[in-house]
Amino acid sequence: MRSVWRGAISFGLVTIGVRLYTATEEHDFRFHQVHREDGGRIRYKRVCQVCGEEVAYADIAKGYELDDGRVVVMDAEDFDKLPVNTDHAIDVLEFVPVEEVDPIYFQKSYYLEPDKAATRPYVLLRTALERSGQLAVVKITIRQRETLALLRARDDLLVMHTMLWPDEVRKPDFEFLDSDVEVRPQELKMASSLVESMAGSFDPGDFSDDYTVAMQKVIEAKAEGAELPDRPEVEEAGEVIDLMTALERSVEQAKSARGGRSAARKPAAKKAASSSGSSSGSSSGSSSRKAPAKKKAKPA
Repeated sequence: MRSVWRGAISFGLVTIGVRLYTATEEHDFRFHQVHREDGGRIRYKRVCQVCGEEVAYADIAKGYELDDGRVVVMDAEDFDKLPVNTDHAIDVLEFVPVEEVDPIYFQKSYYLEPDKAATRPYVLLRTALERSGQLAVVKITIRQRETLALLRARDDLLVMHTMLWPDEVRKPDFEFLDSDVEVRPQELKMASSLVESMAGSFDPGDFSDDYTVAMQKVIEAKAEGAELPDRPEVEEAGEVIDLMTALERSVEQAKSARGGRSAARKPAAKKAASSSGSSSGSSSGSSSRKAPAKKKAKPA
């Protein structure tokens, strides 16, 4: 990985030199615009709307249009002179409980690697966050823009999540929010039962990106001139049922599906238990339990 930023965490009077690495990447397919006849890439010319001339990339600046239609042209020098702190620093502002942060503010994730001389304070901060269950609210300037962010401990690393500012989160404006919708207790009880039936432990590996798999098959088929895979048939909606009946059937389906998964896991679990028992003798306790300490011999 290549670092995208280098600076230091300012934690009180402690300074921790770190490098920033992008923690995520998208695996979506990137398509180009091409000429349907020969597959040639489509290119665009940068043409000025005022003079009609083609403009070289070096002569292109950024412009901000005001409400009265005037355009303010901003050059690289203007951004360099912005009156904000652009030091390469991650300033810790405060520590907050995890449950108080709404995930809607999260933007992008980064791994933080300590400089060689900063490993000890890095581990110290990571351990302190881990034990306290707190997140560090920080400010950082990336690409000339000041951003709010959070630091948290994840396994053996510090991870930073950049965040949106409060005024960047749109307020929901939907008609149903102004209406008074009543929920019947029986429906709520059945909905809660459905939630309980489908409850589990989150493991991202349990889910697959069906779109990527299907697109890969289509691209490979077209590249080889083979027949394209068929789109799976969509089941018909069937009879129209009321909300309560739909909930009851959903609970039955969820319990049936869970029962099937449990039955499929039992043979594997039995095999694992058998293997564990043969390797650890006749002990019936957990392998993680410590062996009892030996009694000291009484003095003669």
